[in-house]
Amino acid sequence: MAGINETFKEGGIVTKNDMRSVFWRSFPLQASFNYERMQNVGFCYSLLPVLKRLYPEKKEASEALKRHLSFFNTTPQLVTFITGACIAMEEENKKSGDQFDIESIAALKAALMGPIAGIGDSFFWGTFRVITAGIGIAFAQQGSILGALLYFFLYTAIHFLTKYITGNAGYKMGTRFLEHSAENHLIEKLSYGASILGLTVIGAMIGTMVTLQTSLTFNLSGTETTLQSIFDQIFPGLLPLGATFLCVWLFNRNVKTIAIILGIFVICIAGCWIGIF
Repeated sequence: MAGINETFKEGGIVTKNDMRSVFWRSFPLQASFNYERMQNVGFCYSLLPVLKRLYPEKKEASEALKRHLSFFNTTPQLVTFITGACIAMEEENKKSGDQFDIESIAALKAALMGPIAGIGDSFFWGTFRVITAGIGIAFAQQGSILGALLYFFLYTAIHFLTKYITGNAGYKMGTRFLEHSAENHLIEKLSYGASILGLTVIGAMIGTMVTLQTSLTFNLSGTETTLQSIFDQIFPGLLPLGATFLCVWLFNRNVKTIAIILGIFVICIAGCWIGIF
Protein backbone atom coordinates (compact mmCIF):
# COMPACT_ATOMS: atom_id res chain seq x y z
CA MET A 1 0.00 0.00 0.00
CA ALA A 2 1.40 3.35 -1.02
CA GLY A 3 2.53 5.69 1.69
CA ILE A 4 2.63 3.21 4.56
CA ASN A 5 6.34 3.86 5.14
CA GLU A 6 5.82 7.60 5.31
CA THR A 7 6.18 9.17 8.74
CA PHE A 8 2.87 9.57 10.52
CA LYS A 9 3.45 13.24 11.24
CA GLU A 10 5.86 15.83 9.95
CA GLY A 11 9.23 15.63 11.66
CA GLY A 12 8.40 12.28 13.25
CA ILE A 13 10.13 8.90 13.14
CA VAL A 14 7.16 6.55 13.50
CA THR A 15 5.60 5.52 10.18
CA LYS A 16 1.98 4.93 9.16
CA ASN A 17 2.73 1.24 8.88
CA ASP A 18 4.01 1.20 12.47
CA MET A 19 0.81 2.83 13.72
CA ARG A 20 -1.29 0.38 11.72
CA SER A 21 0.56 -2.53 13.29
CA VAL A 22 0.06 -1.05 16.76
CA PHE A 23 -3.67 -0.77 16.05
CA TRP A 24 -4.07 -4.44 15.10
CA ARG A 25 -1.81 -5.61 17.93
CA SER A 26 -3.97 -3.78 20.48
CA PHE A 27 -6.84 -6.27 20.14
CA PRO A 28 -5.24 -9.22 22.00
CA LEU A 29 -4.46 -6.88 24.93
CA GLN A 30 -5.86 -9.31 27.49
CA ALA A 31 -4.72 -12.53 25.82
CA SER A 32 -1.95 -12.89 28.43
CA PHE A 33 -3.78 -11.20 31.31
CA ASN A 34 -2.18 -11.93 34.68
CA TYR A 35 -3.09 -11.02 38.26
CA GLU A 36 0.29 -9.49 39.06
CA ARG A 37 0.60 -6.84 36.33
CA MET A 38 -2.66 -7.47 34.44
CA GLN A 39 -2.42 -6.14 30.83
CA ASN A 40 1.29 -5.28 30.81
CA VAL A 41 2.36 -8.01 28.36
CA GLY A 42 -0.41 -7.19 25.89
CA PHE A 43 0.43 -3.48 26.09
CA CYS A 44 4.10 -4.16 25.48
CA TYR A 45 3.23 -6.46 22.56
CA SER A 46 1.24 -3.70 20.85
CA LEU A 47 4.18 -1.28 21.16
CA LEU A 48 6.79 -3.64 19.69
CA PRO A 49 6.71 -2.33 16.07
CA VAL A 50 7.35 1.23 17.28
CA LEU A 51 10.01 0.25 19.80
CA LYS A 52 11.87 -1.65 17.08
CA ARG A 53 11.71 1.41 14.85
CA LEU A 54 12.92 3.81 17.53
CA TYR A 55 15.53 1.62 19.21
CA PRO A 56 17.42 -0.58 16.74
CA GLU A 57 20.19 -1.11 19.30
CA LYS A 58 19.61 -4.16 21.51
CA LYS A 59 20.36 -2.38 24.80
CA GLU A 60 17.99 0.53 24.14
CA ALA A 61 15.27 -1.82 22.96
CA SER A 62 15.65 -3.98 26.07
CA GLU A 63 15.33 -0.95 28.37
CA ALA A 64 12.25 0.25 26.49
CA LEU A 65 10.60 -3.17 26.80
CA LYS A 66 11.26 -3.24 30.54
CA ARG A 67 9.68 0.20 30.89
CA HIS A 68 6.42 -1.05 29.45
CA LEU A 69 6.28 -4.34 31.36
CA SER A 70 5.24 -2.51 34.51
CA PHE A 71 1.70 -2.77 35.91
CA PHE A 72 -0.98 -1.66 33.46
CA ASN A 73 -4.76 -1.95 33.36
CA THR A 74 -7.46 0.04 31.56
CA THR A 75 -10.54 -0.38 29.36
CA PRO A 76 -9.39 -2.34 26.25
CA GLN A 77 -11.49 -0.27 23.84
CA LEU A 78 -9.63 2.95 24.73
CA VAL A 79 -6.16 1.55 25.31
CA THR A 80 -4.89 2.93 22.00
CA PHE A 81 -5.14 6.49 23.31
CA ILE A 82 -2.58 5.64 25.99
CA THR A 83 -0.55 3.67 23.45
CA GLY A 84 -0.47 6.66 21.10
CA ALA A 85 0.57 9.04 23.89
CA CYS A 86 3.36 6.67 24.95
CA ILE A 87 4.56 6.41 21.34
CA ALA A 88 4.74 10.21 21.15
CA MET A 89 6.83 10.31 24.32
CA GLU A 90 9.11 7.46 23.24
CA GLU A 91 9.68 9.30 19.96
CA GLU A 92 10.50 12.48 21.87
CA ASN A 93 12.89 10.50 24.05
CA LYS A 94 14.67 9.20 20.96
CA LYS A 95 15.01 12.72 19.54
CA SER A 96 16.06 14.44 22.77
CA GLY A 97 18.37 11.77 24.14
CA ASP A 98 19.62 12.44 27.69
CA GLN A 99 17.65 15.67 27.96
CA PHE A 100 14.34 13.77 28.16
CA ASP A 101 12.94 12.66 31.53
CA ILE A 102 12.45 8.95 30.93
CA GLU A 103 10.41 8.52 34.11
CA SER A 104 7.68 10.73 32.65
CA ILE A 105 6.61 7.88 30.34
CA ALA A 106 5.70 5.61 33.26
CA ALA A 107 4.10 8.60 35.00
CA LEU A 108 1.95 9.27 31.93
CA LYS A 109 0.69 5.68 31.82
CA ALA A 110 -0.13 5.71 35.52
CA ALA A 111 -1.93 9.05 35.21
CA LEU A 112 -4.00 8.03 32.16
CA MET A 113 -5.02 4.44 32.78
CA GLY A 114 -7.41 5.22 35.67
CA PRO A 115 -9.33 8.12 34.07
CA ILE A 116 -9.41 6.39 30.68
CA ALA A 117 -10.79 3.26 32.36
CA GLY A 118 -13.50 5.38 34.00
CA ILE A 119 -14.53 6.88 30.66
CA GLY A 120 -14.28 3.58 28.80
CA ASP A 121 -16.29 1.59 31.34
CA SER A 122 -19.02 4.26 31.41
CA PHE A 123 -19.33 4.46 27.64
CA PHE A 124 -18.69 0.88 26.52
CA TRP A 125 -20.03 -1.28 29.35
CA GLY A 126 -22.70 1.11 30.61
CA THR A 127 -23.84 2.85 27.40
CA PHE A 128 -22.81 1.42 24.01
CA ARG A 129 -23.26 -2.21 25.01
CA VAL A 130 -26.69 -1.49 26.51
CA ILE A 131 -27.85 0.48 23.44
CA THR A 132 -26.63 -2.08 20.89
CA ALA A 133 -28.03 -4.94 22.99
CA GLY A 134 -31.38 -3.15 23.11
CA ILE A 135 -31.43 -2.84 19.32
CA GLY A 136 -30.51 -6.51 18.95
CA ILE A 137 -33.10 -7.68 21.49
CA ALA A 138 -35.85 -5.78 19.68
CA PHE A 139 -35.19 -7.87 16.54
CA ALA A 140 -34.50 -11.10 18.45
CA GLN A 141 -37.91 -10.90 20.16
CA GLN A 142 -39.46 -11.15 16.69
CA GLY A 143 -37.45 -14.29 15.99
CA SER A 144 -35.06 -12.56 13.59
CA ILE A 145 -31.38 -13.55 13.29
CA LEU A 146 -30.71 -9.85 12.72
CA GLY A 147 -30.88 -9.41 16.48
CA ALA A 148 -27.60 -11.22 17.12
CA LEU A 149 -25.97 -9.90 13.95
CA LEU A 150 -26.85 -6.26 14.59
CA TYR A 151 -25.59 -6.43 18.18
CA PHE A 152 -22.29 -7.97 17.08
CA PHE A 153 -21.63 -5.71 14.10
CA LEU A 154 -22.76 -2.44 15.71
CA TYR A 155 -20.71 -2.98 18.85
CA THR A 156 -17.69 -4.20 16.87
CA ALA A 157 -17.87 -1.19 14.52
CA ILE A 158 -17.90 1.21 17.49
CA HIS A 159 -14.99 -0.69 19.02
CA PHE A 160 -12.88 -0.56 15.84
CA LEU A 161 -13.58 3.11 15.10
CA THR A 162 -12.86 4.16 18.67
CA LYS A 163 -9.54 2.35 18.79
CA TYR A 164 -8.41 3.77 15.47
CA ILE A 165 -9.43 7.36 16.20
CA THR A 166 -8.16 7.47 19.78
CA GLY A 167 -4.84 5.87 18.81
CA ASN A 168 -4.12 8.60 16.28
CA ALA A 169 -5.39 11.28 18.66
CA GLY A 170 -3.20 10.04 21.50
CA TYR A 171 -0.10 10.12 19.31
CA LYS A 172 -0.83 13.58 17.93
CA MET A 173 -1.89 15.15 21.22
CA GLY A 174 0.70 13.52 23.47
CA THR A 175 0.78 15.03 26.95
CA ARG A 176 -1.38 18.02 25.96
CA PHE A 177 -4.49 15.96 26.73
CA LEU A 178 -3.60 15.73 30.41
CA GLU A 179 -3.13 19.48 30.70
CA HIS A 180 -6.34 20.24 28.80
CA SER A 181 -8.49 17.74 30.71
CA ALA A 182 -7.17 18.89 34.08
CA GLU A 183 -7.95 22.53 33.31
CA ASN A 184 -11.47 21.90 31.99
CA HIS A 185 -12.43 18.85 34.14
CA LEU A 186 -13.10 17.04 30.86
CA ILE A 187 -12.87 13.51 32.22
CA GLU A 188 -15.36 14.19 35.02
CA LYS A 189 -17.83 15.76 32.55
CA LEU A 190 -17.58 12.85 30.10
CA SER A 191 -18.05 10.25 32.84
CA TYR A 192 -21.05 12.11 34.25
CA GLY A 193 -22.69 12.46 30.82
CA ALA A 194 -22.10 8.79 30.01
CA SER A 195 -23.67 7.67 33.30
CA ILE A 196 -26.81 9.77 32.63
CA LEU A 197 -27.17 8.40 29.09
CA GLY A 198 -26.64 4.83 30.28
CA LEU A 199 -29.26 5.11 33.04
CA THR A 200 -31.76 6.65 30.60
CA VAL A 201 -31.30 3.81 28.13
CA ILE A 202 -31.58 1.16 30.85
CA GLY A 203 -34.79 2.78 32.12
CA ALA A 204 -36.28 2.76 28.62
CA MET A 205 -35.32 -0.89 28.14
CA ILE A 206 -37.02 -1.87 31.41
CA GLY A 207 -40.22 -0.11 30.36
CA THR A 208 -40.37 -1.66 26.88
CA MET A 209 -38.71 -5.08 27.20
CA VAL A 210 -39.46 -6.38 30.70
CA THR A 211 -42.96 -7.89 30.68
CA LEU A 212 -44.71 -9.58 33.60
CA GLN A 213 -48.45 -10.10 34.02
CA THR A 214 -50.60 -12.17 36.36
CA SER A 215 -53.57 -14.23 35.15
CA LEU A 216 -55.22 -14.50 38.60
CA THR A 217 -58.93 -13.72 38.67
CA PHE A 218 -61.49 -13.40 41.48
CA ASN A 219 -65.18 -12.61 41.90
CA LEU A 220 -66.09 -9.18 43.17
CA SER A 221 -69.80 -8.65 43.79
CA GLY A 222 -70.60 -11.38 41.31
CA THR A 223 -68.31 -9.94 38.65
CA GLU A 224 -65.16 -11.72 37.58
CA THR A 225 -62.19 -9.35 37.84
CA THR A 226 -58.56 -9.92 36.89
CA LEU A 227 -55.89 -8.89 39.34
CA GLN A 228 -53.83 -7.51 36.45
CA SER A 229 -56.52 -4.95 35.55
CA ILE A 230 -56.40 -3.60 39.12
CA PHE A 231 -52.62 -3.30 38.95
CA ASP A 232 -52.91 -1.46 35.61
CA GLN A 233 -55.35 1.04 37.12
CA ILE A 234 -53.06 1.71 40.11
CA PHE A 235 -49.72 1.78 38.26
CA PRO A 236 -49.26 0.44 34.69
CA GLY A 237 -46.17 -1.75 34.56
CA LEU A 238 -46.10 -2.21 38.35
CA LEU A 239 -45.14 -5.90 38.24
CA PRO A 240 -42.21 -5.49 35.77
CA LEU A 241 -40.92 -2.54 37.80
CA GLY A 242 -41.20 -4.48 41.04
CA ALA A 243 -39.42 -7.49 39.53
CA THR A 244 -36.61 -5.21 38.30
CA PHE A 245 -36.19 -3.56 41.71
CA LEU A 246 -36.17 -7.00 43.35
CA CYS A 247 -33.33 -8.14 41.06
CA VAL A 248 -31.39 -4.94 41.78
CA TRP A 249 -31.89 -5.42 45.53
CA LEU A 250 -30.67 -9.03 45.35
CA PHE A 251 -27.65 -7.96 43.29
CA ASN A 252 -26.78 -5.28 45.87
CA ARG A 253 -27.04 -7.97 48.56
CA ASN A 254 -24.19 -9.80 46.74
CA VAL A 255 -26.43 -12.52 45.33
CA LYS A 256 -24.67 -13.96 42.27
CA THR A 257 -26.12 -13.00 38.88
CA ILE A 258 -26.44 -16.63 37.78
CA ALA A 259 -28.45 -17.38 40.93
CA ILE A 260 -30.83 -14.48 40.15
CA ILE A 261 -31.30 -15.73 36.57
CA LEU A 262 -31.96 -19.31 37.69
CA GLY A 263 -34.38 -18.00 40.32
CA ILE A 264 -36.33 -16.12 37.63
CA PHE A 265 -36.57 -19.34 35.58
CA VAL A 266 -37.84 -21.35 38.56
CA ILE A 267 -40.40 -18.71 39.65
CA CYS A 268 -41.74 -18.23 36.10
CA ILE A 269 -42.07 -21.99 35.43
CA ALA A 270 -43.68 -22.64 38.80
CA GLY A 271 -45.98 -19.61 38.41
CA CYS A 272 -47.20 -20.74 35.00
CA TRP A 273 -47.78 -24.27 36.29
CA ILE A 274 -49.78 -23.04 39.28
CA GLY A 275 -51.64 -20.47 37.19
CA ILE A 276 -50.28 -17.24 38.69
CA PHE A 277 -48.78 -16.06 35.38
